[in-house]
Amino acid sequence: MRRNVTAAGSTVAGLVLLFNYHTSTSRTLAVAGVPLAGSGTTGTTSTPGVTPVSPTTTTATAPSTAPSTAPAAVKKTVTGTVAQTQWGPVQVQITVQGKKILSATVLQIPSGNPRDQEINSYAVPILNQEASSASSAQIDTVSGATVTSDGYIQSLQAAIDMAHLA
Repeated sequence: MRRNVTAAGSTVAGLVLLFNYHTSTSRTLAVAGVPLAGSGTTGTTSTPGVTPVSPTTTTATAPSTAPSTAPAAVKKTVTGTVAQTQWGPVQVQITVQGKKILSATVLQIPSGNPRDQEINSYAVPILNQEASSASSAQIDTVSGATVTSDGYIQSLQAAIDMAHLA
C-alpha cells in the first residue's frame, strides 16, 4: 500500500513538472528594419531581444542580352507579410527578376533563446535555398523546424503573390 501511494505521488509530481516546462519564449529578432507587429514605427524599438535594421529595396534593370525589341526584365525586392507562429513572427523578403526568385532572405525569425537560434541557424539557409531553387512556395519543411518552416512558407507565398509570380 505504501508503494502505491509513493508511486502515485511521484507520478503526479513528475506530471506537474512536465506541464510547467517552457521550451521557448516569444521574444524575436527583427532584421532589416521591419517594424514589429503593433509597434507602428520603423527603426529602433525598445523591445528586449529585438534588433531592427534598415530595409533595403532594390530595383534595377538587368543587362540586356535579348534583342532590342524585348523589354529588359526588372529586378525587384518584395517583402512578404509577417506570419505569426507559436514561437514568434517569421517574415521573408525575396528578390525576383522576371518570374524567377533570385534570392530569399529572412527578415524576422524567432530567436528568443539558444534553442531557437540553434534550430534557425541550420533551417533558414535550407529554406532560402529551396525557395530560390523552386521559385515558388512549394518547398519542403525542414525536419526539426516545422513551425519556422510553416511560417516561412506562409510569408514566402505572400511575397510571391505581391510580386505577381504565380
